[in-house]
Amino acid sequence: MPSSAGRTARRFASPLSRALARERSLDLESLTGSGPNGRIVKADVLAAVKAAPGSQPAVSQRATRFSDAPHSLGRKLIARRLTESKQQAPHFYARIDCCVDPLLALRASAQPRLDAQGLKPTLNDFVIWAAARALRDVPEVNVSFTDAAIRSYQQVHIAVAVAVEQGLVTPVIADADGKSVVRIAREMRELVEQARAGSLPAGASAGGTFSVSNLGAMGVREFTAVINPPQAAILAVGAAQPRAVVAHGQLAVATMMTVSLSADHRAIDGAVAARWLAAFQRRLESPQEQDLW
Repeated sequence: MPSSAGRTARRFASPLSRALARERSLDLESLTGSGPNGRIVKADVLAAVKAAPGSQPAVSQRATRFSDAPHSLGRKLIARRLTESKQQAPHFYARIDCCVDPLLALRASAQPRLDAQGLKPTLNDFVIWAAARALRDVPEVNVSFTDAAIRSYQQVHIAVAVAVEQGLVTPVIADADGKSVVRIAREMRELVEQARAGSLPAGASAGGTFSVSNLGAMGVREFTAVINPPQAAILAVGAAQPRAVVAHGQLAVATMMTVSLSADHRAIDGAVAARWLAAFQRRLESPQEQDLW
């Protein structure tokens, strides 16, 4: 039987250090322990791993193909203005759901007359109309913040976001609170055609006091938008979709649309934003035939 002197002394090591050594194929006998009585601890194993040749993983030099599209002047302007908006204007958000079934019914009943004029107002035309009327109802939202004062606008000019190949433009429907849905629809159709053809008149995007951005046609249910300075608010409009709702204590299906108001808290308080959304909802959900024409 071999004597104890002929055996290699067992190294003292913590259970964690032994597990780490096994994972990294390290021989505990080659390590110097820094713990009590030369006990090998976790730090000893990690130090040995770090010091071992080739222990650092090779950095991949994989090439990734890409192409750069130089910024257009319009894209540079959008980037600068929206960055300034998020940095300088303390945004807050409020949203509300609107039932658009009465609106759709009104449009359907008027369709023969609309067809005779070659026109079918979009949901966004009704949204612009309702937003403009709500700004008349709650003028505290039709404002801008300046270093010296809250600037209240006497006219309602709605800027409408339109996607174009170069990015985004915001042509303005001037004095929108005094226009019918049909008139707004005519003006919007012309502005969209000009925007996408790159032939918007000079100044067509200037002077807006409030903005509307609509992604509903792309299937987006809801989103929040960045305020278009110097305005103090923008309305983000989602898709009109059938949803389950509770009406008069009963489960039903209605066509609902979620809208989100982004507001500059320096100029607009939460209660004011809530009153404006309520006015917008009331206008959108209860359109009258005379509002069309």
